[in-house]
Amino acid sequence: MNELQLKVLELLKEDARRDAELIATMLAAPVEEVKEAIAYLEKEHVIVKYATVVNWSKVDDEKVTALIEVQITPERGRGFEGIAERIYLYPEVKSVYLMSGAYDLCVEVEGKNLKEVASFVSNKLSPIDAVLSTKTFFILKKYKQDGIIFEEHEGDHRLMVSP
Repeated sequence: MNELQLKVLELLKEDARRDAELIATMLAAPVEEVKEAIAYLEKEHVIVKYATVVNWSKVDDEKVTALIEVQITPERGRGFEGIAERIYLYPEVKSVYLMSGAYDLCVEVEGKNLKEVASFVSNKLSPIDAVLSTKTFFILKKYKQDGIIFEEHEGDHRLMVSP
């Protein structure tokens, strides 16, 4: 990957709405080179999707998000891949990460309410043969996601004290 492609990625990560002309201006690069870089990155699946980060707490649509620690027994010959694939194919699952430490997978699940997420864990996730244990943590509030702070930062309003 060349330097131009890396810079294009950084700018698109900050704001996916930036078009090739604006990026070219920002990088002082020819528009055609920027368009070629973007096309290449899309073709090679380096850029997988252009997405919007939403602060769901500002929307009336109530959703519950949970992070689930999952301990599993790896499959012979495939390791964690087959089980991870089986889990990420469920529509409730938003993300799956292979982790180091006390558990193997971290699964992010979204549901309409606590009962729906609990039902997913007990009826779909836990019955998988390779799953040894799960630990569910419900997200109460998101302060920052993907580098974006959701709430306005309050400055330090304390009075300065000097000796």
